[in-house]
Amino acid sequence: MAAQPEAGNAGKKVEAAGGPVLVASGNGLRCTSLAREMVLGGSNLLDAIVAGVKIVEDDPNDWSVGYGGLPNEEGVVELDASIMDGPLHRAGSVGALRNIKNPAAVALQVLRRTDHVMLVGEGALKFARAMGFKEEELLTEEARKEWLRWKANLNKEDKWLDDDQVIRAGEGYTPRRTGEASPHNADPGGPIRPDSPIRHTTGTVHVSGVTGMGDVGSCTSTSGLSWKLPGRLGDSPIVGAGMYCDNAVGAAGATGRGEAVIQVCGAFSIVQHMEAGLSPTEACLAVAKRMVDRTREKRLLDEKGRPAFNVTFYAVRKDGSHGSASVWSGSRYAVSDGKGNRMEDSAFLFSKD
Repeated sequence: MAAQPEAGNAGKKVEAAGGPVLVASGNGLRCTSLAREMVLGGSNLLDAIVAGVKIVEDDPNDWSVGYGGLPNEEGVVELDASIMDGPLHRAGSVGALRNIKNPAAVALQVLRRTDHVMLVGEGALKFARAMGFKEEELLTEEARKEWLRWKANLNKEDKWLDDDQVIRAGEGYTPRRTGEASPHNADPGGPIRPDSPIRHTTGTVHVSGVTGMGDVGSCTSTSGLSWKLPGRLGDSPIVGAGMYCDNAVGAAGATGRGEAVIQVCGAFSIVQHMEAGLSPTEACLAVAKRMVDRTREKRLLDEKGRPAFNVTFYAVRKDGSHGSASVWSGSRYAVSDGKGNRMEDSAFLFSKD
């Protein structure tokens, strides 16, 4: 029989401080609350996490996840998700999945019912149908209108009228030219008006957790970068990028510009840093700094040479310690533990001020 590893806490049960501890991205406060309640009630950690993520996937007002997510450049919503089980070190993932509202639940079935890790496109859809998931239209009316605004404002020479060219008989005003939202505030939120910036989302929902007995799990779900090329995959469905866990160490995940996260193996690197002794926040900061140092294309930098985008990392250690860090200030993350369900500030590398 092969020798068992001695490093870390492999093979040991470590009780997490405060019982189950769940952490999530800033849009995941409802996720952490439900997931912790379910774990305390005896539910499997992954089932609880997926149930929490489903709240955001089902919310048409979250433009970066699930139903109501902003579509690709052809006006089609494509969803990605991945999930990982610490005790078995098994993962499941789906990418470019169309017409299925809850990709995290499909990813969980990939983990549990197949010999594979990742299914994409038509194969992922066929699998979801076989598992009993129903197909439905994911493009809401609000998202469709925003897609049309984006499409119309791409080129003044095309046959679509830009916002400042639209014929508005009798209205007596000309709205200002719309532009891309600030890269440090990718989704301005609020009602859509003719003079509103066109929304560009990179957001996602991430949830990681540890049970009272020290078992970990992690999940990330997204509709991806708005207006993306059809078939684009970000970090969310990629195990080791958008999420990762190791039952001997802890779990981590990311939201924001997926391409940047992929290129530093974000979540995997955070877990490695925690295994080496860094706290969750220190590990998130270390990977964020590495990502910034490796961002060298001028088109991705601001006038001071800093990233013109944001990424936020999240981590929870096997003992229940947790943390988060962003490239830019202003991010928050959700936590649910023995002290309650709340939001906490993420550490950061650069201040917006």
